[in-house]
Parts: sequence; structure tokens; C-alpha cells
Amino acid sequence: MKTTTYVAAALAGALLLAGCASSGPGSPVVPAATQAAGRTAAGQGTAGQATGSGRAAALHAAAQCIRQHGVPSYADPVLTASGQVYSDSRSIQNAPEGTISAVQQACGALAARAGLNPGQEPPAPPQLVQAGVRAAACMRAHGLPDDQDPTARTPYTPGHGFGMTASEVPAGGKASPVYRRAAQACRSLLDDEIRASTLASLGDDG
Repeated sequence: MKTTTYVAAALAGALLLAGCASSGPGSPVVPAATQAAGRTAAGQGTAGQATGSGRAAALHAAAQCIRQHGVPSYADPVLTASGQVYSDSRSIQNAPEGTISAVQQACGALAARAGLNPGQEPPAPPQLVQAGVRAAACMRAHGLPDDQDPTARTPYTPGHGFGMTASEVPAGGKASPVYRRAAQACRSLLDDEIRASTLASLGDDG
């Protein structure tokens, strides 16, 4: 899906800022960059960010905090062998503003240490792009000529695939007969795209 992720991006920025703020005196969780420079202990990267198996544990801790502070459906992020992190950004997008504020305050330091940025997913991996291209071609062939092929840089939502920009959606939106006919004709390919975007699939393909 080619939609923006404003809420997730806003939370991501706030989480990282909260982590930086908590790195002041009296808070050993996320040390300032100057304190962390050159640190090479196992499981600890620059600016206090965890690495290796330590990062996987840090991501779990951050996700657990998010669940405990109002987003119970939030899934653990997936850390790939190449160091990419895919996250459950849709659960963050759907959270009420008050919940986001609570998560920001409670989980900012943990998210910063884990390097968790819900608003900035890694580029779409080849498996997802290929599935999206097949789905888009089908939609064009069934009455949606403006549906563009996704690329690795096209925004997507884990578990929901690529979306459609306003210029790609036909008049009348997704409730229009032309969209419904195309979606019905292309259902299996759209489902393939969604499956390729799940956290499990992204973890295998990253």
C-alpha cells in the first residue's frame, strides 16, 4: 500500500527523542553519544544502541513495553540476519493519541536502545516488490490503469502490503464498482502481496 504513515512516523520521532532525553544525568539506559563513542562491549553499539543478540532482546523489551502501555496487539519486531528491523507499524498507527503519548513517555528509552523506528521500515525486499508488481499489473488489466508498480522505495505496511495513492484510486474510491471488480479478479495476487508483507515473510527475505 502506498499510503503515508504519519502517526507511526510521529511516534518514531517521539520515541527516539524520548530516548535521547532520558540519556541525561541519572539515566544509564541510553547514554549520550559522547559517552557511548568507541564502546565495544558485546551487545552494545554506538549511542547506547544494542547490537547482535543484545539488540534482539532490546527489541523484545521495547515491544513488551508498548504492549503493556496500551497497544496489546503490538507484535515483536523482526530482526534479520542483515540487521534490518521490520515492525508492527499498523498497530501503532491505529492507537489513540493518548496511548501514543503514554508509549512515548514509558518506552522511549527502550525503543532508542533497540534502534526501533516504527515510522521508517526498511526498503521493501525483492519478494514483496515482486508480489506487488504482479498485483498491480492485474489491477491495471482489470480497469485500474493508474495503479503503479511498486519499487523497493514504495511505502508499505507490514502485514498489509502496498497501498494505493489518491491518484491511483478510481473515482468513488474503493467502494466503487470498478475497484471492487478489479479487487475480486485479482484477489489471489493481492493476498500473495499481503502474505509477502507479513513480519514472518519479511524476516525471511530481509
